[in-house]
Amino acid sequence: MDFNAYQKTLARELRGRECPFPRSEYDQRLEQLRTRMAEDGVGALLLTDPSDLFYLTGYSTFEVSVHVALVVTADALTLQVPSIETGPAMITTRVDNVLGYRWEGIADVLDPLAQALRGQGTVVGVDYWHGSLRQGVLAGLKQRLPDIQFADASTLLKPIRIVKSAAEIDCLRQSAQITRQGIQAAANAVQPGMTDNDIAAVGAQALLAGGSEFMSMQPIVTVGQRSSVIHTNHKRCRVEDGDPVFLEFGAVWQRYTAPMMRTVVAGEPTARMRSVFDGCRRVVDALKGAMVPGRTFDSAARAAEQAMAPLAGEVFFSGVFGYTVGAQFPPSWVEGSGFIARGETTEFRQGMVFHLPICLRIPGLWGIGCSDTVLVGESGAEPLTSNPWQLD
Repeated sequence: MDFNAYQKTLARELRGRECPFPRSEYDQRLEQLRTRMAEDGVGALLLTDPSDLFYLTGYSTFEVSVHVALVVTADALTLQVPSIETGPAMITTRVDNVLGYRWEGIADVLDPLAQALRGQGTVVGVDYWHGSLRQGVLAGLKQRLPDIQFADASTLLKPIRIVKSAAEIDCLRQSAQITRQGIQAAANAVQPGMTDNDIAAVGAQALLAGGSEFMSMQPIVTVGQRSSVIHTNHKRCRVEDGDPVFLEFGAVWQRYTAPMMRTVVAGEPTARMRSVFDGCRRVVDALKGAMVPGRTFDSAARAAEQAMAPLAGEVFFSGVFGYTVGAQFPPSWVEGSGFIARGETTEFRQGMVFHLPICLRIPGLWGIGCSDTVLVGESGAEPLTSNPWQLD
């Protein structure tokens, strides 16, 4: 059978079987989005970010390198996927309109997609800032729809996604529990003579055995001097006596990730290591106390900067004290709907969830990182990952 027959058969047998949330959850999300579309004069919204598609429909797959699209209008959803993705489209969503195209026939994308957008007003919203929007697709649509204005709508969905529902928070709690189990297993295994790969393997096995789905980022493990270099990962490096071992893991539950950082030392931590570790703790404590509904992200960043001030001259820090997490796909677990940093005027609201990635690095020496994923409550932030906050 071809992919169209395959799609019809699956629709009869398994339609929506693995959709992670009830229909009412998606109806609520779509109602909020359509209200914002109407307020902004957007007749149709074209989305291509896999996490946006998941958020609105449940669509989930490990193949995120191909073109997929969701067209949202006032009264319909149309999901476009290649032939190899008709299976996931059938079992993970309840979307009525699913358009398949030949995987090898990318030219088949444009006419059906243009038809789905035609007649929905004069403005089509797109996310110009996400890498999943292929320029060939956009150029082809503009050619076929010359009377349509394609407007940047990158801010339409993010304010909705940034506040998590009770069902989403439950998924993040499940992820947090597995994340901690994985990091604890890796931390227990650390000893001189191992490699960073050995430690990553222990952690990965624990995450998968604990129930994690395929992860948006694989376990991050760096040791010794390499831990002073941001965004390096395991590379067959040997752990020497006294080396710090930096761990950052994020398990996945229904595509939701609650990451956590921890640093352990293969031996006795030095006084300087303990001083930097204490600095991490001060910063996280300052953030948790400042993340109160009604206060701005900027105000929390300033509180964190004050807590970091005694170490500011000797350590490197990225400048982002927190970023939102939720449902994501490779290559990142960062949701991107909000950042705790200087100049960010968005206000905290109950139900927001942030990873606080506090890693302080002395260039060429080592780095110490410790973090939690936290939920914004009435009077501050509640840790979901419950880091033990131990250096040794």
